[in-house]
Amino acid sequence: MNTAQDCETGQSFSSKKLGFGGISGSTLKLVGIVTMLVDHIAAAFLSRVLSTQGNSPQLFNAYVCMRGIGRLGFPIFCFLLVEGFAKTKNKVKYALRLGAFALISEIPFDLAFQGKILEWKNQNVFFTLLLGLLLMMALEITAQRVHSRLLGALLGLGELVAFMAAADFLKTDYAGMGVWTIAVMYRLRAFPVWEMAGGCAVLTVMNLSEIYAFFALFPVAAYNGKRGWKLKYVFYLFYPVHLLLLWLAAWLAGMGNVPAF
Repeated sequence: MNTAQDCETGQSFSSKKLGFGGISGSTLKLVGIVTMLVDHIAAAFLSRVLSTQGNSPQLFNAYVCMRGIGRLGFPIFCFLLVEGFAKTKNKVKYALRLGAFALISEIPFDLAFQGKILEWKNQNVFFTLLLGLLLMMALEITAQRVHSRLLGALLGLGELVAFMAAADFLKTDYAGMGVWTIAVMYRLRAFPVWEMAGGCAVLTVMNLSEIYAFFALFPVAAYNGKRGWKLKYVFYLFYPVHLLLLWLAAWLAGMGNVPAF
């Protein structure tokens, strides 16, 4: 029987093949990485070109298209986070790993999007994922220790509000709505396609441009519940490295100090 696996391994939460089958957890992770990269090329590089060299209609259309493609990345990584939470043997170690890479990634994130070594307007997405993981831990403890459904629901709502407020206060990428996305996916985790649809609905409420996230339903529907390649630290390392390289490309083009928009 297949069970969920930590998002580093990518094994499915479900014991059954989903939808059309054929996409392993590692392939799903690569879809998230590629769409995130497309998004960040537009957000961290093309936006600088547009702001410094004038508004070329062709370049602006490419920018809009690439940002639309990029809407798939975050919900896919939220899906993998929920998958990982369901299986990981050591949730504390998992949280510490996310926290460590959140700190490692902050300077590359600030350079890529603000052109500064440290800037406090926004924090990178690892902080959002970490808060989402901590929320799931809190919800799990509440479910295990509180037997009253009404009291459990009220406590769960309070936990959701608290972690969303923390994300808003810290100004993490996707902020409180990102944490809410993870919470909705966690509640719908027994039904993966609905899980992704629910998360995408939350994102679209946050910003109508996030409606493109619903295209992530296709790879999730084709998720075959298998582990695939061992890509344990690919996302963890790729995130800060690609952001640093994008800033370096902007710096070489004479735009390193120009904030992205």
